[in-house]
Amino acid sequence: MAEGNPAVFTATALPTDPRLLPTVTNACLGTRVFRDILHVSGVYSGAAGDTHRADIPSPLGVRMEVPGMHNPAETFALNTRTGTFSHTIQTAGYMATQQLYAHHSLVHLMAFSITIQRLDRSTHPVTIQLQTSFVPQSQDLDLTLGPDFQGAHYIYGQTLVPEVEEGPRPTVHMLWTPIPPSLTLCGEEQERSWEFLTAVAESEEEAKQSYSEGLSLMATGSLHCSHTRAWAALWQGCSVELHGPLALQQALHGCLYYLLSAIPRRGSPGFLFHGISPGGLSNGTRGEDYWGHVFWDQDTWMFPNILVFYPEAARAILEYRIRTLEGAKCNAQEQGYKGAKFPWESAATGREVCPEEIYGAQEIHVTGDVLMAFEQYYCTTQDQKLFLEDGGWELVEAVAQYWCSRMVWSEDEQLYHIRGVMPPDEYHCQVDNSAYTNAVARRSLNFAAELARDLQFPVPEEWEDRASKLKVPFDAERKYHPEYDGYSPGEPVKQADVVLLGFPLMHPMSAEVRRNDLEMYEPVTDLAGPAMTWSMFAVGWLELKEVQRAQSQLLKCFSNITEPFKVWVENSDGSGAVNFLTGMGGFLQAILFGYTGFRITRSSFHFNPALPHDITKLKVSGVSYLGNKLDFTLTMEEIRMEVTETSQEPLASPLEAVLESGQRFLLQEG
Repeated sequence: MAEGNPAVFTATALPTDPRLLPTVTNACLGTRVFRDILHVSGVYSGAAGDTHRADIPSPLGVRMEVPGMHNPAETFALNTRTGTFSHTIQTAGYMATQQLYAHHSLVHLMAFSITIQRLDRSTHPVTIQLQTSFVPQSQDLDLTLGPDFQGAHYIYGQTLVPEVEEGPRPTVHMLWTPIPPSLTLCGEEQERSWEFLTAVAESEEEAKQSYSEGLSLMATGSLHCSHTRAWAALWQGCSVELHGPLALQQALHGCLYYLLSAIPRRGSPGFLFHGISPGGLSNGTRGEDYWGHVFWDQDTWMFPNILVFYPEAARAILEYRIRTLEGAKCNAQEQGYKGAKFPWESAATGREVCPEEIYGAQEIHVTGDVLMAFEQYYCTTQDQKLFLEDGGWELVEAVAQYWCSRMVWSEDEQLYHIRGVMPPDEYHCQVDNSAYTNAVARRSLNFAAELARDLQFPVPEEWEDRASKLKVPFDAERKYHPEYDGYSPGEPVKQADVVLLGFPLMHPMSAEVRRNDLEMYEPVTDLAGPAMTWSMFAVGWLELKEVQRAQSQLLKCFSNITEPFKVWVENSDGSGAVNFLTGMGGFLQAILFGYTGFRITRSSFHFNPALPHDITKLKVSGVSYLGNKLDFTLTMEEIRMEVTETSQEPLASPLEAVLESGQRFLLQEG
């Protein structure tokens, strides 16, 4: 590790499993370092369940080697503050450094540079060999070689198979700087750098424009620093500083780096964003990371962290769901229901692309999870334009219609039931009245009704009626929520399920019931299950101020964090998705919502901190709420809150802090 800098991950050797190499990604392009393929956001090939991220050959998978030298001194480093990966070879006479990055603000551009620098006074030439397995062809695209452009080679081509019959087949255009077999520092030179660009876009014009922009930045020596400036601005807008164990600080930097890499850059409204898959854009080739499909992982596990800091990026995620609404309506219709049923696995169209039918048919909570993200966004921003002008209301209405058509009336219980589902706990299927599914459905219907009133639309009577009469199983004797009708205590559970009722659903219950749910499910939840589970148990215990118990749950996450680049694996045995953003999202929520007690409701932003004894200070800067930016500093002794920017909306009223005692403080800027 770089001494004293928890944001730089350094190693003298790479992990033996190439899946655990770090990723360099922006909102459009992603690759894993030293890999021979890259991916373009939203570009899939293959029909239905076979649709996967299209593999595009990557000119960036270049590795430096020193001819005739065995085991030179090498270092590899990922700098999470600058979004840059570097490889350095040092000998007695010189140092060679390669830097690789996906440009954060020029999102169609990736680049690497190689610098050779003399360390002695010798004058003999120094040669570095460049190893690459790059071949300009792909199993997923029909590629054609075009004419060179401004010194770059050029290929373009269409994906081979559309997701749905007669559906679109995107075209990819790629320009890249030709890569020589070796680079030489001449006798009279002390130091020299070479830069190599790759531009990829869905139109020839955009690819060429990006390549030209890259060249002009190169000419003024500012290509890399324009990228690091964009990262600096990104970090400035969302800092989480934690005074505590180094491993926790490193985990925090790693999670934020990989998650922030995936979001649209600031100040790019209208940018067509294609969602975030569990392993991000660098992964998702056929047979890996669920083929790059988008799940509830995005809306439930990643989204809340993005919303806290960057509502504009959160909006882009919601716009992806709005653009796939037609596909979701087809899914509902195919299953014989009204409205829209979001797919368990989504790619370009919103049609179900899960290769195994059972999940698409039964794991229907995802539709409520999508709407929950819309609700959280609305509570945080009060952005009515998304709903009135940009298609949000059609989506909310369609989800409410789906839930109404998906439930049936039980004469016996005089309640509505939702039958034949798979809960988040995938060890069970075809169950009736999953507590989580029904609670999220109820929340969807209540939000739809409240939003309709705000927008002055008529509210269908059945929405609130069905919400209030929808069964959420509760055992009054044991005072806990059974996972579904007929669940017996002690039955093994795959992952966080009922515990999600407390957070993020904020389903009304007493502290005693919250505790009982945690006590009931903690011992029976599979230790080998997916990584995001333990963070939600941690949030639950933090709510109850059982701080050390929360820490012991959060520490379980560390068996999913691999060395040296803090890449998460889905399951602690290394199986499942890698660069598992879902687990990172859960971990960040434990810090951003657990330690702080942040809760965003329709009328207020609550905070109720609980810090473990090994964390002396937590500062969360850049929290967005109703157009304001807030900084929170928490120590054992005090809570400090500062408004750093106030809302620019003409009718915005100033924020005030209200203590439990009833005392009120007006919060002005600064």
